[in-house]
Amino acid sequence: MIVTRFAPSPTGKLHLGHAYSALLAHSLAREAGGRFLLRFEDIDHTRVRPDYYQGILEDLSWLGLTWDAEVWKQSDRLDHYQDALDQLKKLDVVYPCYCTRREIEEELSQLTHAPHGPEGALYPGTCRGRSTPLDDREPAWRLDSARAAQLTGPLSFYQNPSSQDDSSKKEKISVKAELLGDIILARKDIGTSYHLAVVVDDAAQKITHITRGADLLPSTHLHRTLQSLLNFPQATYHHHQLICNDQGQRLAKRHDSLALSTLRERGKSPRDLREILTHMIKK
Repeated sequence: MIVTRFAPSPTGKLHLGHAYSALLAHSLAREAGGRFLLRFEDIDHTRVRPDYYQGILEDLSWLGLTWDAEVWKQSDRLDHYQDALDQLKKLDVVYPCYCTRREIEEELSQLTHAPHGPEGALYPGTCRGRSTPLDDREPAWRLDSARAAQLTGPLSFYQNPSSQDDSSKKEKISVKAELLGDIILARKDIGTSYHLAVVVDDAAQKITHITRGADLLPSTHLHRTLQSLLNFPQATYHHHQLICNDQGQRLAKRHDSLALSTLRERGKSPRDLREILTHMIKK
């Protein structure tokens, strides 16, 4: 059975880009007689606001979306992320990092050939191999991406399934475990990260098809690596195009004029919204 999900962060209002992703995931599940789940990615407590939870629920209901189980909150599942981190520690594929952002920037500036990935400069590995703790600072935990690649061996994932999950239309992509470098899997302040939490939750909710923006394609290489390390099942991915405004800018939560609540207040209907999205996608 196909199981999809929509996992917004309650750190702002939903906009047209969110609506497009949610509608795709919902239709993929419904057309196949599967299940559609809703989850709040709310581990970043510094940016979460209580009113955004209710606003998201109202927006999705207005769109006509329904979900098939109780809504999950990542803030309720911190123990599960700690368990996963502990498993990675036992595999010796993570290490403590005591570096501040400023210290990392300073070290990168001194390198002749700083390591880079699709999202910019990569962590230079300052704390990799450090045998003793550095002062009294609480560490973050980073993935040793080279060791992870050695442990998992060659991996791949499939993306862009049709609504009927036609395997002939899926693209097989080889995983590059070191694409994002030694990325943080557990922040100092919250004990986890988006990358670790989303992989743990997708496995726990038995998500089979993950629909999200093309900007997260690089992250999928990391997520597939974590799935393998943690013995989680493999999902299929649909990385859809990003929705942009008239200036060609990717939509963000600061674009309040295209927030679903704003469009609703202006008298737009769900049907109007679908027409707007169709127009924007065809540009």
